[in-house]
Amino acid sequence: MSLALTLRTLPQIAATASVPNYNPSTLSAGIMHFGVGNFHRAHQAVYLDDLFRLGLDHDWAIIGAGVLPSDAIMREKLAEQGFLTTVVEQERERSQARVSAPMIDMLVADDAAEIIATLANPQIRIVSMTITEGGYFIDASGKFFDKHPAIVWDGANPSLPRTVFGLIVAGLKRRREQNVTPFTIMSCDNIPHNGVVTKNAVIGTARHSDPGLADWIEQNVAFPSSMVDRITPATSERERSHCEKTFGIRDNWPVYCEGFKQWVLEDKFTAGRPALDKVGVKFVPDVTPYEHMKIRILNGGHAAIAYPAALLDIEYVHEAMEDPDICAFLRKLERDEIIPVIPPVPNTSLGDYYEIIERRFSNPKIADTIPRLAHDGSNRQPKFILPSTADNLAAGRDVTGLALVSALWCRYLAGKTDSNRSINATDTNLQRIQAAALAAANDIDEFLGLADVFGTVGKSPVFRKKFASAFASLRAIKTRRTLQLYAAGNL
Repeated sequence: MSLALTLRTLPQIAATASVPNYNPSTLSAGIMHFGVGNFHRAHQAVYLDDLFRLGLDHDWAIIGAGVLPSDAIMREKLAEQGFLTTVVEQERERSQARVSAPMIDMLVADDAAEIIATLANPQIRIVSMTITEGGYFIDASGKFFDKHPAIVWDGANPSLPRTVFGLIVAGLKRRREQNVTPFTIMSCDNIPHNGVVTKNAVIGTARHSDPGLADWIEQNVAFPSSMVDRITPATSERERSHCEKTFGIRDNWPVYCEGFKQWVLEDKFTAGRPALDKVGVKFVPDVTPYEHMKIRILNGGHAAIAYPAALLDIEYVHEAMEDPDICAFLRKLERDEIIPVIPPVPNTSLGDYYEIIERRFSNPKIADTIPRLAHDGSNRQPKFILPSTADNLAAGRDVTGLALVSALWCRYLAGKTDSNRSINATDTNLQRIQAAALAAANDIDEFLGLADVFGTVGKSPVFRKKFASAFASLRAIKTRRTLQLYAAGNL
């Protein structure tokens, strides 16, 4: 017999899952979080749940906020269960469930007035976000694209904002008018220098409508950078069914993740912070070495294996790691072209870190999917792969493997696997980049000329030559043989 997840059923659920030892109804909000997806609920929310279980900082609970109209469904599903979440940690040798309860409410994206009012509430001292890599309006060079139509709209209509940044600016404007200390703005997305990126987006949006407010934000608001890490696949009926059958919990939207988690955070806050250092968060003066390590080795590794796996009809990440040719390709790429251009990380061996990443990718219980890793390449490639390419080019180092990653992405976008099955590619810029990928069969300039993706890398003669060679190989002898040639040093 299974139980629906509610506050009322927590005593019974405690027989199969760890449940909060605090009363969620006594929490008060100190954080507003944009983007209540699986990663947030497996990461930031879990750290806060750990902290609350220590009996600390119960005035730092979360009010969630939707980013897209479709997030209203998430709000409905979570509200039915009192905003509780079952988090299932999956390792090879064990699976264990916990119920987390740090979120006390969630607002929908369409309710701008309520979101702005909440942002203006003095109790909200941190505004955090997981809005994906594509949500920051940045170009291939990492600069804020202030001419994006959504940003231009928010500049012309500051009281009716449509973007997260327009909403944040409206909330800060109201706090300034009411002489309320501004909140800290904390990105938890996988973007290099995410604090700086977020600062540029907020100030750039404000400058459209109120340059004085933009200057005030620059002088008074903290934007700490962070490195976040936990592999968290999407929730499907598979996870819901497993949660009910294994733990007897009927959860509308359970979260499945690996046991590993990491959070490195710049210790820079405007209005205080919860004592997250007591539950494993590392506070440092500079996050840069840690974010380079994680974004390039882990996220870059994900981006590297996604497209050969898709072209070889592989569905899950652990299955890709079981494929000897993909595994050998990834290992050579990481050791020869990614790790050598990563600056040193305090008290960390980058080689040992990669070994941990390889084991995490190989975890069969996570069931992370290749389509999830392959999604939105036009936003992920410039952040996870091409910075390593640029650094190698600048240092006169080899880029054969990194050029192969870009060529594999191009082949993937053409829409057919090596066995001629259809690929359902997904990307925020799909129509434009897919057309360019198809045109690359006759002229690689059509693809490498995507300036918002490749930037100056696409103009490099060395990179262009390596890309052309890899692309020709993929077309002539397909994916597996090309991977084998690269692993053997013969591509």
